[in-house]
Amino acid sequence: MHLHILGIGGTFMGGLALIARSAGHRVTGCDEAVYPPMSTQLAEQGIEFIEGFGAEQLAIKPDVFVIGNVVSRGNPLMEAILNANARYISGPQWLGENILTSQHVLAVAGTHGKTTTSSMLAWILQQAGLDPNFLIGGIAPGLQVSARFDPTGSLFVIEADEYDTAFFDKRSKFVHYRARTAILNNLEYDHADIFPDLAAIETQFHHLVRTVPSQGSIVVTDGEPALDRVLERGCWSTVTRVGQADGWHAREIDGQSVIFLGAQAIGPLTWSLTGAHNTKNALAAMAAAQGVGVTPADALKALNQFGGVKRRMEVRGVVNGVTVYDDFAHHPTAIATTLDGLRKRVDDDRILAVLEPRSNTMKLGAMAAKLAPALEQANHTFCYAGGQGKQALGWDPREVMAALGDTLTVDHDLDELVNHVVAYARAGDHVVIMSNGGFGGVHDKLLAALEQRT
Repeated sequence: MHLHILGIGGTFMGGLALIARSAGHRVTGCDEAVYPPMSTQLAEQGIEFIEGFGAEQLAIKPDVFVIGNVVSRGNPLMEAILNANARYISGPQWLGENILTSQHVLAVAGTHGKTTTSSMLAWILQQAGLDPNFLIGGIAPGLQVSARFDPTGSLFVIEADEYDTAFFDKRSKFVHYRARTAILNNLEYDHADIFPDLAAIETQFHHLVRTVPSQGSIVVTDGEPALDRVLERGCWSTVTRVGQADGWHAREIDGQSVIFLGAQAIGPLTWSLTGAHNTKNALAAMAAAQGVGVTPADALKALNQFGGVKRRMEVRGVVNGVTVYDDFAHHPTAIATTLDGLRKRVDDDRILAVLEPRSNTMKLGAMAAKLAPALEQANHTFCYAGGQGKQALGWDPREVMAALGDTLTVDHDLDELVNHVVAYARAGDHVVIMSNGGFGGVHDKLLAALEQRT
């Protein structure tokens, strides 16, 4: 079967392309502004993709056009597909119907930590010799790719996104995934362009719960009121709660996070990751892995060899004592936990936060009021507003984050932002660049500018 994938540069659709290729299908695609790491993976696998969504691509005549949620009405290729009555299907539905029916699916859902927890779980299963298939929105160095599929395998770890499926299917992607094991890590309001309020997202999460079979299992992080409300609507599967003293939990002992299963100490986490949020991610991954036969001791041993995920506090370089990190944080809670974890590691060293409020939720201003408190662990914040005045964001960072006072710098030009960071930075500083996009290659620009200053 020949698939032509619209939106192939996204992490999900690009991963789907890799999986379809491994399943024996011919795969081509199209998108705008495909950037690494996905562009690199597609090129390495020899998957051809076209820049843009030109209507002339209808002449390719694939067996089916696979549609990503980046595509909307008015897209020239989509309009041509509809007018020609050509066959099309959403990416999540194609994956569910053609790949996941033969798999024990372990789906990782939550507002934060999906990529990291999915990577942890896949890594644990791989180290245990279970050779899992997976589709994850990032790349862990040990896993090497974001997606992998071997038809002879039976376990499939998937990052279960609550974002909508396609312009013609407004259900969350994860309802298509046929999960037998579901991790519900956390749940907060996000995706203001899709959901009017938190209750609407809770409804989608309950749709996921409804699809888990009675012989399946649900792993839930304790202390999440929204998840409690989801389960109160009805649950038909075994529930494992992590974070309670009678189950999977962690305790700080002599400065180390020690993992416990009930009263039994499994051992300490001795990895390089920071933050209590990553410890919670680890607990959820270990609980899910235990459900498919991995012993707690083996799971912990694997995690202590886990090297993290690209774009999750990834060190991009160190120039004369200034360390530059790349992080995917784009929600106030994620920003706060990222900076808090770093603060606990670097003590009194200065932290410089470089923020691009790029997500649709941020552009709409739904979370803007929470940004100043989220950034309080940073010694100085540099915000890239884009455009001029309120043109790009629809709100003024100087007004919204006024509580930061003189510790806030706002720029509408990327080069000016780089210049301001370089002028402020000194040896021993930690510069954390936070965005859910490419941020105009600011990481390399900053490193080059720091080098030139030297």
